[in-house]
Amino acid sequence: MIPFSDEDLYIAAKNYLPKIEEYVKSHEGTMKLLGVKDGVIYIELGGTCNGCSMSTMTTKMVVEKKLRELIHPELRVESIFPGQENALPEGLYRD
Repeated sequence: MIPFSDEDLYIAAKNYLPKIEEYVKSHEGTMKLLGVKDGVIYIELGGTCNGCSMSTMTTKMVVEKKLRELIHPELRVESIFPGQENALPEGLYRD
């Protein structure tokens, strides 16, 4: 169990994602923090990541791996593509 509130995770992710985003930008992609719900951090991958078959690998092996190192080893990261905002869970924490 993650000992942080969704708000705490959101703030931590917001602070760390710009450092991780450098990898995404190096592939001409974009990344945006959408919110947090029950220990899951939701991001939007755009640019060249939009529809890329490797976007799941980027989410899990780059973004999630690094955030687990920096914040908590049990958090999860899920990505959606632009225009799929209706796939986000209700009650998502965002500022």
